[in-house]
Amino acid sequence: MKVQRSVLIPAVLAVYLAVMAVIGWPDYASGRTSALQYFGTIGVTLIILVLLHFNLKRRERLRRERMDDLKRSSDK
Repeated sequence: MKVQRSVLIPAVLAVYLAVMAVIGWPDYASGRTSALQYFGTIGVTLIILVLLHFNLKRRERLRRERMDDLKRSSDK
């Protein structure tokens, strides 16, 4: 079974976000980064990842519908 892009790309970016959050934790813990900036950046990035997932899912659906239409029209 092939992994869909709508799952793979956001998952890879989520892992990258987790690594960056771990790397940035000492700055937040020492007070050099505010809670709003640290958690706000994580929150906004997660929202963007969810929107990316749904956008890619929609594109996959449209591509599949277009291919089905082309296949049906060539069968006639």
